[in-house]
Amino acid sequence: MRALTWQGTEKLSVETVPDPGILEPTDALVQITSTAICGSDLHLYSTLGMFIDAGDVLGHEPMGRVLEVGSAVTNLRPGDRVVVPFVIACGRCWMCERGLPTQCETTQVRAHAKGAALFGYTKLYGQVPGGQAEYLRVPHADYGPVVVPDDGSPDERWLYLSDVVPTAWQGVSYADVPSGGSVVVLGLGPIGQMAARIAAYRGAGTVVGVDLVTERLQMARRHGVDVVDLRDVGLDGLPDAMRDLTGGRGPDAVIDAVGMEAHGSPVAEGIAKATALLPDAAGRALMGKAGMDRLAALHAAIAIVRRGGTLSLSGVYGGAADPMPMLELFDKQVQVRMGQANVQHLVPEVLPLVARDDDPLGVLDLRTHRASLEDAPAMYETFQKKQDGCIKVVLDPALPQGTVDRTPVGSPTPPE
Repeated sequence: MRALTWQGTEKLSVETVPDPGILEPTDALVQITSTAICGSDLHLYSTLGMFIDAGDVLGHEPMGRVLEVGSAVTNLRPGDRVVVPFVIACGRCWMCERGLPTQCETTQVRAHAKGAALFGYTKLYGQVPGGQAEYLRVPHADYGPVVVPDDGSPDERWLYLSDVVPTAWQGVSYADVPSGGSVVVLGLGPIGQMAARIAAYRGAGTVVGVDLVTERLQMARRHGVDVVDLRDVGLDGLPDAMRDLTGGRGPDAVIDAVGMEAHGSPVAEGIAKATALLPDAAGRALMGKAGMDRLAALHAAIAIVRRGGTLSLSGVYGGAADPMPMLELFDKQVQVRMGQANVQHLVPEVLPLVARDDDPLGVLDLRTHRASLEDAPAMYETFQKKQDGCIKVVLDPALPQGTVDRTPVGSPTPPE
């Protein structure tokens, strides 16, 4: 089969690799029809190469059709149209039973003291081949895949159940925004876009999105989100700008949808780039002892949130030695919640919203580029550099190389 493989820092290639197959009774084999590029894939592309081997298959936002199931899988049958959550979990252990599949005790990667295995996401999370490929072996398919209607609807209606929608939903839940309250979303990439829409849907009175990319600001604005262009106010001016919009106190909650890729952290960015160029063993040792994230967004969130407010971290962080303003956090009595999305636990809550004809979360207005799997390396670069108005890329193994479709999936929802 053809699959996108990691070959080095900012070096990807689509290669012919062995077809996957059924290895365990709880496996399923899925033919991929759509597979998205996630912002956290960029960490693998540019930063975390010391935890990846050349030839590893990337991708953790796939959907497709079931080709074959193992003998213990009774919830799926060949031909089913399914979305595959990025978390690999058993559904039966102590953690899964408590709504924490990201901490599944069956698939925990204990060798690296990490939580549940993830598709396409480094040795730290199991080194499981990912879904940016023609076919995907799905472990624990008796719990993971979500069957969706085979009704001719575009894949983009369902695809984001793999990650984006549950991640944003959990981020808003963790933010604990009071009814009619205020929330600021830092970063208007796919997760930030969806978090802002979900916050408004769930009753926030004031939703403000912050970014510095024109197309991202425009997309959020057409969904009724108030936007602030970071280029106009700067990081130093952001706290005052947010207080001006929230009665002088600051917002009740801030959702950091940026993570370790934040702009405005030149020292940490330099360290990360240097670490990525070291031999793998040295890079792993340095990241494990002195790894630092680009923390501009997180530090801004701490400065912005009101006293007694809540920070919700949806952006991925991986530093082992991040400096944190503990005095400010303690003095302001800030609550902080974070973590990978517990997708399987959240799907029953969000699936009915995604299925609605009126598309209340705007899932049909998120993808900006649908491209051939063969063009994945170029699309990673486009996405990373925020070129060509790129906000969300969906890769399609059925499209011929050189095909990039920028036609909107659905009619954008106008602001009220």
